[in-house]
Amino acid sequence: MGYNWQWYRIPDYLYRLTDDGFQWGEIAIGLVTTIELSVTSFVFATALGLCLALLRLSGLLVGTAVAVAYLEFIRNMPLLVLLYLIYYVLGPIFGLNRYSASVLCLAIYHSALISEIFRAGINAVGIGQWEAAKSIGMSTGQCYRFVILPQSVKFMLPPLTGEAVHLIKSSAIVSVIAVAELTTVGRNLISDTYMSFEIWFTVAAVYMVVTLILSVGVTRLERRYAVKT
Repeated sequence: MGYNWQWYRIPDYLYRLTDDGFQWGEIAIGLVTTIELSVTSFVFATALGLCLALLRLSGLLVGTAVAVAYLEFIRNMPLLVLLYLIYYVLGPIFGLNRYSASVLCLAIYHSALISEIFRAGINAVGIGQWEAAKSIGMSTGQCYRFVILPQSVKFMLPPLTGEAVHLIKSSAIVSVIAVAELTTVGRNLISDTYMSFEIWFTVAAVYMVVTLILSVGVTRLERRYAVKT
């Protein structure tokens, strides 16, 4: 089709060796921002998801209703629309910058999905564990902290890994509000170089490498702490 492939230029956008020494390229810097954004969002999403799961399992009518309403609202809200609502509506009110709005959006969206993982993992622990913990005088909080949650980790680890991978890929959507993450960097480089194919193939490969490393690492943890049946 007459396209002039310029793969030889790609390494310069990953790293450079200059007179001043080693320097990271634009794609590598964008990857660091993506990882920071994803890790921060996942931490907040996990904390919020755990609170939602415990609220739904509390047996309290109001608590369960609030948790279910939150889950249904978020799960039926397109991620892009949620991002626009947070950045353009809540952002000016609460003084949120692009990065903060992105973290908040990803955390809120994925907390709904993570809460279901927590709920399923907690329910997977046998009722006998609850009864044994209660029989020695543990409170509900102590049951969760010392008995239920440690055992439920084995059940939750695989789906949580999948959700982490999902979040990393979802983080690309914040490029629409110009957060300088991997996808945004790729778009900017294409505007400057017109190397559409090379840049997008490289960006896709970087995403794939990151998610594969995460998946392989957690697979090893799963094998080490496999649930015995």
